[in-house]
Amino acid sequence: MISFKTFNANLRPLASLALVSLLGVGLSACSEAKTETVEAIRPVKVVQIASTDATRELDYSGAVKARTEMNLGFRVAGKITERVVNIGDKVKPGDLLARIDPTDYQLGESSAEASLQAAEKQVETARLADERADQLFAKKFASEAQREQAALAYKQASSQRDAALSSLRQARNQVGYADLRADQSGIVTSVSADTGQVVGAGTPVVAVAVDGDKEVQIAVPELEIAQFQPGKPVKVSFWSDDKLVLDGKVREVAGSADPQSRTFSVRVSLPDDSRVLLGMSATIEASVQSGKAVVSIPLSALAKQDGKEIVWVVNNDRETVHARGIKMASFAADGVQVAEGLKPGDIVVAAGTQFMTENLKVKLPTPEQRAAANEATAAIR
Repeated sequence: MISFKTFNANLRPLASLALVSLLGVGLSACSEAKTETVEAIRPVKVVQIASTDATRELDYSGAVKARTEMNLGFRVAGKITERVVNIGDKVKPGDLLARIDPTDYQLGESSAEASLQAAEKQVETARLADERADQLFAKKFASEAQREQAALAYKQASSQRDAALSSLRQARNQVGYADLRADQSGIVTSVSADTGQVVGAGTPVVAVAVDGDKEVQIAVPELEIAQFQPGKPVKVSFWSDDKLVLDGKVREVAGSADPQSRTFSVRVSLPDDSRVLLGMSATIEASVQSGKAVVSIPLSALAKQDGKEIVWVVNNDRETVHARGIKMASFAADGVQVAEGLKPGDIVVAAGTQFMTENLKVKLPTPEQRAAANEATAAIR
């Protein structure tokens, strides 16, 4: 006879085995359900490379300046007693700009006048002595040596009078130099010294931009300076007015680079236009030969992989993307100019490059959507 406890003990292992079998069947079913994945297809925005361009645009910013700008200073040293003009004032030839204390120079003028008067008296005395010597020599009362000595004294007195006259003129000039006056018509652009300041001869006091031709000065790096030669036509636009665009021409290229910025100064002459004012900010646009045909893509299409620039190119047949290395030419206003790696007809992912992986399946927009996107991004050149 089998007891109840013994029967339960025999059934317990069988129940455990059945439970494990059922759990295994359930987990297997769940595992099979999880392995059934759906391949993701990501919609993308693309641009199509339609053409290449052997030229590229260079843009540089600068400011409008007068072709001639004078730094005016006194021709003599002294203490400034008056400054008449301010920045922005219009001046004409002869207008007073500033004045220094002329007291010392006026005293020098008075001294020169007194010296001249004394020299003239000496000349008059020597002339009378010379005439008297001639009369005595004619009457045989004076020797030839006496007559020649009197004539020599007269000539010497005349020379001393001429020297005194030159000193007086110099002293009068110095008195006149105490007034700083404009040489040409223009506008005051800066003031470097003020009333009460003691300045030396030639120290800049006032800068005047001369009326006439205006030009834009830009700084060009040494890698691009070979593209700028005198006479090269350029386009000039102004930040203050988008509609104001003028045809400029390179007038001057610096012969050496600035020692600090390592850039070359380039001056672009402008046509006469009353809307162009001194100090306005301007942009110079120049078309240059790049040497190789380049294509333009949006900046958002540029990506990096292993430290190298790449773009994601779409295989139109399989609708998958693949990374392709490129060589950039330069950055442009509409994106990036690519020298190598792309050709006409290539379809490039224009946005969302951070989500791209090799052989990722993508959904391309319709031809109508693609044309609208290309027009919106202005990516085709």
